[in-house]
Amino acid sequence: MKAAALNSLDVTFERLRAEGKTALMPFITVGDPDPATTVDILVALQEAGADIVELGVPYSDPLADGPVIQRASERALVHHITIDTCLDAARKAKQRGVTMPFVLFTYYNPALQIGLERFFAMLQEAEISGLIIPDLPFEESGEVLAMADAANIRLVPLVAPTSNDRIARIMSSARGFIYCVSSLGVTGERTSFYEGVEQFINTVKSETELPVAIGFGISSREQVRRFSEICDGVVIGSAIVRKIEESIPLLQNPATKSQGLLQIRDFVAQLKS
Repeated sequence: MKAAALNSLDVTFERLRAEGKTALMPFITVGDPDPATTVDILVALQEAGADIVELGVPYSDPLADGPVIQRASERALVHHITIDTCLDAARKAKQRGVTMPFVLFTYYNPALQIGLERFFAMLQEAEISGLIIPDLPFEESGEVLAMADAANIRLVPLVAPTSNDRIARIMSSARGFIYCVSSLGVTGERTSFYEGVEQFINTVKSETELPVAIGFGISSREQVRRFSEICDGVVIGSAIVRKIEESIPLLQNPATKSQGLLQIRDFVAQLKS
């Protein structure tokens, strides 16, 4: 049974739908280039007009991430970033006035290492609204889904063009929103997408009342505009992570840190516009 209480993720999508707007959903790797700067970046993302943020837990053996996010994970892991570090960044961002819903993006092993009961208690305490676990198959997600519901956290499924007859089954227990994968393969900036991506999105939309977001490879204003016409949310990952990577020399110098943050904020504001 679905959790009855709305959380901030639900409220944000409902508000944007009522306003006829599409959610801009940046993804960042927490701890890249360092934990304190992650909090500054979250503040800058809200100032730029982002609506929902995916907090990526850095992982040494990612299955879904392309080279840009892999490099970000390597930089973050130098600081020994854990799920607890990521949740601390979320708490500190909220203390600084960030009100956007946070969706935690983590692979399954770190959650198992913590223990699922403690993991969900930690997420609940940090006011995390949603959870994405890309390497948790739908067929094995029952326990996690039940615990997420009990914590009023939305376990968001990923569906891909290759999901085929599994799409309806995956969506039957979906929460929060449906994350449509735009392309075959891993994350990364792209100039073209799966040939039937619009038809795929429309098929998904026809079978669910939940918001539908798209990600994996979207990196330009033109692509955001294209998909915002048919989706409730657009996830921007590698392009923002690359912008952070390019800004690291500025971000790591106290005299120029504000300039680096401004570059990131302006880039996201351009996507939003």
